Amino acid sequence: MTKLEKLINEFCPDGVEFKTLGEIAEISRGGNFQKKDFCETGVPCIHYGQIYTKYKFFADKTLTFISEEKASKQKYAERDDIIMAVTSENIEDVCKCLTWQGNESVAVSGHTAIIHHNQNPKYLTYYFHSSMFFEQKKKIAHGTKVIEVTPKNLSSIQIPIPPLEVQREIVRILDEYSEKNELLIKELYKEIELRKKQYEYYRDKILKF
Repeated sequence: MTKLEKLINEFCPDGVEFKTLGEIAEISRGGNFQKKDFCETGVPCIHYGQIYTKYKFFADKTLTFISEEKASKQKYAERDDIIMAVTSENIEDVCKCLTWQGNESVAVSGHTAIIHHNQNPKYLTYYFHSSMFFEQKKKIAHGTKVIEVTPKNLSSIQIPIPPLEVQREIVRILDEYSEKNELLIKELYKEIELRKKQYEYYRDKILKF
C-alpha cells in the first residue's frame, strides 16, 4: 500500500468530499493595465496573455513591471493565490492558471480571476489543469470568437477536497512526476535536434548532384 493510499484510508475512510470553488475561495477580477504599460522596473505584474505563453504552473518572480502610479489603481494577488486567465480564443486555453509563490504582492491584469482560497495552492492548480476540470469548464464557458468564463460561473465548479495531509502527498507525487517529465522532454528535444541535423546533412548531400 502506498503512502497516498494509507493517508486516504486514514483521513477519508468514507470517501473524498466535493465542494464548490465558491465554498473554499473568494474569486475577484483582475485590474486594467495593458502591455503598453510595462516598464523595466517598478511593481511586479502579470498580464493575462503571459499566462498562456510565458509561465508554467507556478511562479515566484514576474517577467514584467508597471509603474507605481499605474499600480496604485490595480488589483493584486498575494502569495498562494491562483491567477487564472478567463478569456481566450479557444476552450483549451481558457482558465489556464498559475499559483503565485512570490513573497510580494503582484498586480494582475484584466481578463483574469484572482482566486484566494484556504487549500493547498498547488493541489488546486494541478486540478485546474486536469481533464475533470476541463469537462466542467466546457459547460460554463461561453462565446464563439472569444471564449470567456465568469468568476460567478467559476464559483460553481465542483472540486474533490481531501484533507490537507492528502493534498500535500498528491502534490509531492505530481511535483516529482513533473520534474521527471521535464527531463524526459528535454532529452526528447535533444534527440529531435540531432535527428534534424542528420536529416539536413543527408538531404543536402543527396541534393548535390
